[in-house]
Amino acid sequence: MHSQVLPTPVVCVVGATASGKTDLAVDLGIALGGQVVSADSMQVYRGMDIGTGKLPVADRRVTHYGFDLVDPGEPYSAALFQPYARECFQRICDQGQVPILCGGTGFYVRAAIDDYEFPAGEQVGNPVRDQWTAFEQEHGAHALWLELQQRDPRSAAVIHENNVKRVIRAFEMLAEGACYADQLEALQAIPQALPAVFVGLEWDREKLYQRINLRVDRMIESGLVAEVQGLLDQGFRQGITAPQAIGYKEIVAYLDGECSLDEAAEQIKMATRRYAKRQGTWFRKDKRITWLRPEGKDPQELLQEALDVIEPALGRR
Repeated sequence: MHSQVLPTPVVCVVGATASGKTDLAVDLGIALGGQVVSADSMQVYRGMDIGTGKLPVADRRVTHYGFDLVDPGEPYSAALFQPYARECFQRICDQGQVPILCGGTGFYVRAAIDDYEFPAGEQVGNPVRDQWTAFEQEHGAHALWLELQQRDPRSAAVIHENNVKRVIRAFEMLAEGACYADQLEALQAIPQALPAVFVGLEWDREKLYQRINLRVDRMIESGLVAEVQGLLDQGFRQGITAPQAIGYKEIVAYLDGECSLDEAAEQIKMATRRYAKRQGTWFRKDKRITWLRPEGKDPQELLQEALDVIEPALGRR
């Protein structure tokens, strides 16, 4: 067990995309005297701001970590996020502040908080990874997933075919004599390494989908097309057309003349709704989360509800 001694539990704010996590995390940071660590696998990329919902610099009323760590397309993973997040928690505690982990990438949240050990092959420069990455670039994501289905049907059954990174990870594990599906099952039983308290934001599905649609419209109004064009001009085409780069690959298709802007927006909304559904499935398995329902509540009411859960865990009540 690689537990880390922190004087203050980490406050974890989780939920699906567009659920309002970031706003609540900032409000908690102000109320508790805290700093926020983003657990979002896309917000780590520099220049991918509007499409990832990264909090604009002007709105960062508390210190934020986890943004702009690597260039688009550079490999980044939960294995790299784990030591980074734990260093951030330590630094925040050393300043007498409360660490707040905020994010929708469930695996990053678990990696940061739980006693999860990553195999050596999780890092960069892996020949098996290079082999299957080349295969995907030549034959496409579906063909890659079909290969996995033939060799490891149990793992293929629990990985979405568009999640190329995860499919390739399953091949790496096969090469190591391990099974991704087994690892996923074991993950549910992994003990906690850090003290933490969890709150989640949960909306009725239709209401969440409305929020997602509105958010995508706002992203386009805020200059998403120009952001994508700028990233293309800098030579980041491969990074921003990756299957997990929701909001970017669709705008690239529009800029390439493959669809209208309205069609691209619809594609982004659909992909984001699917992603939100997967996030919900992931987080609902975690029994540590106290779910809050924001609908019909003003930010102050929601903050108070969250504080009622969090403050006793911090020894403040």
